Amino acid sequence: MHLQLKNKSISEQIEHITRSLVALKSYNGTEGESLKAQYIYEIIRSFPYFQKNPDKVWMQEVPNDGVDRKNVFALLDGESAKTLLFHAHYDTVGTDDYGALQEMAHDPDFLQKFFMDYEGEERVREDALSGNWLFGRGALDMQSGIAVHLANMLHFSEQSQPPKGNLLFLFNGDEESEHAGLIAALNELDRLKSEGLDYLAAINTDFISPIYDGDCKRYIYTGAAGKFLPGFYIYGREAHVGDVLTSIDPTAIASKINLEINQNLDFVEKIPGEFTLPPSCLYFKDDKTAYNVQTPLSTSIYFNYFVYEKTARDVLYEMKKAAMKAVAQLEKRSHEQYENYRSYHSFPKRELSWKVDVLTLREYIFWLKERGLDPEPVMEEVYRGHEGEDRRTIAYKMVEALQHLDPDRTPRVIIFFAPPFLPHNYLNEENEYGKKVKEVLGCCLNEISRETGEEFVVKRFFPYLADGSFLSLHEEDEDIEVIKKNLPMIDNLYPVPIDTIRKLNIPSINIGVYGKDGHQWTERVYKPYTFTVLPEIIQRVTKDLINI
Repeated sequence: MHLQLKNKSISEQIEHITRSLVALKSYNGTEGESLKAQYIYEIIRSFPYFQKNPDKVWMQEVPNDGVDRKNVFALLDGESAKTLLFHAHYDTVGTDDYGALQEMAHDPDFLQKFFMDYEGEERVREDALSGNWLFGRGALDMQSGIAVHLANMLHFSEQSQPPKGNLLFLFNGDEESEHAGLIAALNELDRLKSEGLDYLAAINTDFISPIYDGDCKRYIYTGAAGKFLPGFYIYGREAHVGDVLTSIDPTAIASKINLEINQNLDFVEKIPGEFTLPPSCLYFKDDKTAYNVQTPLSTSIYFNYFVYEKTARDVLYEMKKAAMKAVAQLEKRSHEQYENYRSYHSFPKRELSWKVDVLTLREYIFWLKERGLDPEPVMEEVYRGHEGEDRRTIAYKMVEALQHLDPDRTPRVIIFFAPPFLPHNYLNEENEYGKKVKEVLGCCLNEISRETGEEFVVKRFFPYLADGSFLSLHEEDEDIEVIKKNLPMIDNLYPVPIDTIRKLNIPSINIGVYGKDGHQWTERVYKPYTFTVLPEIIQRVTKDLINI
């Protein structure tokens, strides 16, 4: 690869690497991720610095991984222990969204020609005609981000003098699902820290996009949003459809909870200047596997819930409050409907209750233990019996098994956290180091803005999901305890090395590639900024940060 990059400008290098990476499929959860890691490793090995220092590039296996993912590390030695981490993920989402063009999803030239005649969306056609955009799966998210890091790695490695501090590069998989790559990398980062590396900050190149139509700003983020996946296991009371009004229908409860939470702007955190998002429903299913004329007995629903400053306690309180409101309204409605129906048909009175308990997983486990029932062996048996299945499915099966311990089969909603959990973090501008980082970043961006005309806006939280969430932690011990007690068997189901994250405490800065329509078939990266301006920004920020 180095020979193909030689005598090219850095923008040409980045485009060449991006195209080569896009051409190689690395869909999340497939062996393509392992092949992509090997390819990146070979690119780095071709650079003269690493030919002279082969021990400075290595791969780390992700433990217990079904598709043999590996993390790729490369280290440029500096003059001091100060270290900057540069990271990017090599996995992509799949290509089903390309439909009939699926086989061409990795061919940027074909896609550009196709979209030049595309009548479905004018702005996509205009971008294709301009020649300034590179299309293709992963072009934006985030093969171009890897390419920027690799070209900068080559640039720094060819300087006559070593950098003032160490430059450590990390390329990992599984960002698009459960972040197994970055979580595994934490142990390696910790090992390197114990050997003398002093981490100053991490720079991620995950993509940025216009926030609204006509938005031309380039957003730089000094932190990352967190995420919870609050789940609701809803156990009702079944009935034959001929007696349906006596049932407690879990699908009705789930529907009401969905209406209370899904896309509800009341749950959006109001943080001045920040782009924050509401919860969204990702899963909704009853327990029926075949047709019959009995109402469902249970229903499962979970939500994506971004957090910026909110805590696990805040989210759990809100979810319980929403569920209690939903079941109270449905209890009243069910009673009224049954009475109206009974009166209309002159049926005799009947003692029925539509009351539904609402408990967090922690509260329900306490309830079980008070009655001499031991939940731990039950959850362990479920975990062993379903190990390797989807982790959210396992979590629901555990909660379902706990509900079945109740001999009275009490209708209830059990609220818990399903994996994954992502910590939220941000640059602490109240301490001296945080102030200096913000100042360095601001000065550099102001200079480049004057030179290029680009308009930069620095924000605290990268609003979407990113690996940078796992590099530092702002949750207090009480919040971590809430998560542990409400995410079933967290140490087995989704082990997050909290202590290691706290020890590393690496501020995460996202200086991302720029483009549009990530995770869509019109995905494209803007070449003039991404291939020319962005690498210069990162080079300057690197030089300034390393001198703090």
